[in-house]
Amino acid sequence: MKKILVPCDFSDPAIQAFRFAVEIANQSKGEIILLNVVELPVMHDTVLMPTLNFEMEFLKDMKANAEKNFSKMKTKWASDGPKVSSFIEHGPIMTTIGHIAEKKKVDLIVMGTKGASGLKEFFVGSNTEKIVRKSTVPVIAVKKFVKASSIKNIVFPNTLGKDQEDLTMKVKALQEFFEAKLHILYVNTPANFQDDKSTKQHLKEFVDRFMIKNFTLNVFNDIEQESGVIHFAHEVGADMIAMATHGRRGLNHLMSGSIAEDIVNHIDCPIWTCTEK
Repeated sequence: MKKILVPCDFSDPAIQAFRFAVEIANQSKGEIILLNVVELPVMHDTVLMPTLNFEMEFLKDMKANAEKNFSKMKTKWASDGPKVSSFIEHGPIMTTIGHIAEKKKVDLIVMGTKGASGLKEFFVGSNTEKIVRKSTVPVIAVKKFVKASSIKNIVFPNTLGKDQEDLTMKVKALQEFFEAKLHILYVNTPANFQDDKSTKQHLKEFVDRFMIKNFTLNVFNDIEQESGVIHFAHEVGADMIAMATHGRRGLNHLMSGSIAEDIVNHIDCPIWTCTEK
């Protein structure tokens, strides 16, 4: 977590995401890239020049406001902290974020889950979900500020599949970074039912295979996967949830992309997600 991208529309959740990113960067001795994306409104005008003039003035005003807001954020939250660079781009939100993430070779995206209203409505729930689903690097979705030092219990909903080495190694690195206990979770539902004895055996084989330390093994019964993760997280006082955004068939078919995205919208603690390869 050395190079962190923070998409920012200056809403409160986006600012809290920046504050959390500062905490992570201070601990990792990394840097932060702040990004404000200006998506032009659709204009309908039969005369070309008035529309172009409006766009130029609009972009000029938005850039000036963004630079002023960036300056305030850096002064207030990162004056003694990590290196922070800021960029203002215009274009489609999702494409622009993906392009900057790739261009700057970031290894983490931290973003708020709600945005402002009106023309500045950049990061409403659906956009956050799209980032979670499509990002090629891990994403941490943040609703409110938490100190990095407070993250001591990470819930890891798991499919128990044998082809999760990349995901599991990243979660182990996340656990080590925060010096946290990992609560490995299998949600048993009527649609994907397994007897507890078999599931516990799979859980034990999983931790042995990946040599995981400082953990608990958990089988939680619930009607749906989403509610199972949320209820268990509340039960253990989770400080973070770490999960894949795509599942596979058979035994591995547990956590679909929509489940991860729904949980992002229905729980308050930070949620780390990574696209399963």
